[in-house]
Amino acid sequence: MLLGGRLLTGLACGIASLVAPVYISEIAYPEVRGLLGSCVQLMVVIGILLAYLAGWVLKWRWLAVLGCAPPSFMLLLMCCMPETPRYLLTQHKRQEAVAAMQFLWGSEQGWEEPPVGAEHEGFHLAQLRRPGVYKPFIIGISLMAFQQLSGINAVMFYAETIFEEAKFKDSSLASVIVGIIQVLFTAIAALVMDRAGRRLLLALSGVVMVFSTSAFGAYFKLTQGGPSNSSHVDLLAPVSMEPAGVGLAWLAVGSMCLFIAGFAMGWGPIPWLLMSEIFPLHVKGVATGVCVLTNWFMAFLVTKEFSSLMEVLRPYGAFWLAAAFCIFSVLFTLACVPETKGKTLEQITAHFEGR
Repeated sequence: MLLGGRLLTGLACGIASLVAPVYISEIAYPEVRGLLGSCVQLMVVIGILLAYLAGWVLKWRWLAVLGCAPPSFMLLLMCCMPETPRYLLTQHKRQEAVAAMQFLWGSEQGWEEPPVGAEHEGFHLAQLRRPGVYKPFIIGISLMAFQQLSGINAVMFYAETIFEEAKFKDSSLASVIVGIIQVLFTAIAALVMDRAGRRLLLALSGVVMVFSTSAFGAYFKLTQGGPSNSSHVDLLAPVSMEPAGVGLAWLAVGSMCLFIAGFAMGWGPIPWLLMSEIFPLHVKGVATGVCVLTNWFMAFLVTKEFSSLMEVLRPYGAFWLAAAFCIFSVLFTLACVPETKGKTLEQITAHFEGR
């Protein structure tokens, strides 16, 4: 029964992580699309923080019951929400699309209709030869892969163990502090998203993550003891760590907090936001599905193999490898990712098509 529940929960989370960003991008007007799109990641990190807090006082069964509340509210409230105008237009329901637009925007001002007939093309592999399709595909998949290769899920899943090995007495409190930092900086990113732009925040976020993961690797390198024959299968198996003293303790705390803050400012919310913006209407369903699949597959792979990677490369090597991926993510952002702030979805599509 537990495995069945986990399976259904994973299925529901996968569907929600695909549909929610796309729905928000299609109902939001360009001036606030960054803010609203970033709220997807903001709600995720708030949920993580609440799970940390609830875990202090609730047993796992009651924690599972508590987890039923948010989707129940979502089920009830979505009954009051209209379908997106773009979807209604693809179904030739213009009158309903106008009504939905007036409900969401208050008027039709600023609305730009999708190209007539484009939504009926469907997706075919031959379309991957078009710049308007393969360029967003490459960008979307790469963003999702780089997001997970930064090591964020491994850090969050193993945060308590990391703090225990770093010799902090109350690792549960440390995890809550990490959650608070993540919520705070994701909220800041949402507020400045439509002013600063996606590319700038992604690049700055990547640079911060490079320095923080490098510093965290340096911490483990400096506190590393001699070789160990332990078969310990948890996170930091090969490391024999003696108290590093006050001089190095701040390095571990600062590096972890800086990494979380940097990730939350850019690489946390923006890949999901860009995924919902860059694909043309006729391939959006397949393309966003592939991006979400890439993200969850990479999350599974990194989480599953992170412990083994620690054993092979030692903890400092694993974090320095993450720093290398962060460097590649910055270079990729500067070279390939276009700015989408203030543009309609149709203008973004036209950019990729060279129009």
